Amino acid sequence: MTAQKTEPWRRTLYVIWASQFIAMMGMSLVVPFLPFYIRDLGVTSEDEVARWSGLVFSGPFFVSFFLIPFWGYLGDRYGRKLMVVRAIFGLAVSQALIGLAQSVEMVFLFRMLQGAISGFIAAALALVAANTPQEKSGYAIGLLQTATASGNIIGPLVGGTLADAFGYRPLFFLVALICAVSGILVVKMVQEDPKTRAKREEQPPLITSYRYAYGSPRIRTALAVIFFSQVAVLMIQPIFALYIEYLAPSQSLIATLTGAIFSVAGFFMVLSSPWWGRRNDVKSYKKNLTIAISGAAVAYGLQGLATSPYHLLPLRALQGFCMGGMLPTLYSYISKHAELSRRGAVMGIASSFHTLANMVGPTMGGYVASHLGLRQNFFITGGILLLTVFFVRFFFIDLRGSFQVGETKKEPSPGLVEEAV
Repeated sequence: MTAQKTEPWRRTLYVIWASQFIAMMGMSLVVPFLPFYIRDLGVTSEDEVARWSGLVFSGPFFVSFFLIPFWGYLGDRYGRKLMVVRAIFGLAVSQALIGLAQSVEMVFLFRMLQGAISGFIAAALALVAANTPQEKSGYAIGLLQTATASGNIIGPLVGGTLADAFGYRPLFFLVALICAVSGILVVKMVQEDPKTRAKREEQPPLITSYRYAYGSPRIRTALAVIFFSQVAVLMIQPIFALYIEYLAPSQSLIATLTGAIFSVAGFFMVLSSPWWGRRNDVKSYKKNLTIAISGAAVAYGLQGLATSPYHLLPLRALQGFCMGGMLPTLYSYISKHAELSRRGAVMGIASSFHTLANMVGPTMGGYVASHLGLRQNFFITGGILLLTVFFVRFFFIDLRGSFQVGETKKEPSPGLVEEAV
């Protein structure tokens, strides 16, 4: 009987995992190499390459910051599976258009379009969170994180090899095809429990979900941790390939080397995310976040001291292990505090803070690289993460015990579920 009850949510989790893996593998075929694609489009100055890399990385997130909560709200009402399908096919269209771009300005425009019509990860998170029992949400979100990490392992390895062999432009068309296949997988195999949708007359307006999220000390603090930690992490994204090139200027197959080193962090995220997820279901969220963010701060700071690309390998491994315990922990924590009728909107708001970090972080990274140098990005990233650790220690409200948020609109008993410090 128990097996029959758990089978639907497990099936949804596994299919979404496979779909997200395919989509993230496709995206990571091209994302690490965007600076090289920008150079191929005629941007020759290294300062301009760094600046445009930051803008192109962050472009889609400016639009999606405002739209992701709206898509989450629509998912609560009309079905979260529909939002996943919309997002993955939107991603396919945008990647095909980027492959057709004739200038860096067109790439920036199509990346903005990508931000407006995609939002796949946020939609997938909302679908899994709504269809998973509360006591298993940490495990489910942690497992889902391994799909992103696994895709980020294979994508750069394959993408780097293909880029060196065929160039960068064909990769975008390949990504469009991969995302379309992922969308078909969701359409055919995912079954959403209709009971998780909010009835139209009972669904709170979107604006009240913002008030609900910002009015909760627990959710509000978690949103701040998402933003600051991810701003730090994402400062490195647009300049990592340039940093590898800086450390090995005579390397012939630079895209292959970049993809291989980039993938190390993803590999260790795959190993660590389920472990962190299980810890989140039984251990202190505050302790887990403190350990994970502190380790990531050390890993990033030491990468700035590297004198060879190969020095980055063990540090990327430590970084990946610790990052496996950051976002999954925060999303699981927020999911356990959100009412079922608002969960899609609240998870969308949480994802929008990650999106805002995607907009701010790469732009900051491109600015720092063009004005201060590539190494300084790693030191600043480590410093921001250490400040985030102090914020967690002093302001984060820990979760105690277990409860079903969706069963009541009342706040859980403070004596049962939280400890303010």
